Amino acid sequence: MILNTGYEAIISGLLGVFIAQALKILTHYMKTKEIDVGMLSSTGGMPSSHSAGVCALTTSLGLIAGFDSLFFALSSGYALVVMHDAAGLRKNAGDIARIVNQMIKDFYKSDMKTKSAQLKELLGHTPKEVIAGFFLGCIIAVILHYSLMM
Repeated sequence: MILNTGYEAIISGLLGVFIAQALKILTHYMKTKEIDVGMLSSTGGMPSSHSAGVCALTTSLGLIAGFDSLFFALSSGYALVVMHDAAGLRKNAGDIARIVNQMIKDFYKSDMKTKSAQLKELLGHTPKEVIAGFFLGCIIAVILHYSLMM
């Protein structure tokens, strides 16, 4: 049993990331009707695995050490920075990459046949993707914590 140890928090955070990445395959399929296993290692998309991971970790720490503990406070700050970055800076970088790719395409009047010539555009998340990751992470941590108590 790993109840109330650091292992519970680590497993919770890793499960949050893994489950979110797996769900990206499903949400990508619902959008495009194509199965893309490469989504397991992709950035961006629904839900945010960054948010799911840090929120699962933070929720686990709250359940283990208490929501008034220093561990929870520290992890909450870390989670807020990660989620802000996912929806802010990384999203903006993806938007800039999209514009640069379009400028290159317009300048060379070609389709840029090689993928390596293009900048990666799907880097960040929409606020909806971050919020979905937040709730997914919290739910995973609660389920893991209470299933270990049995």
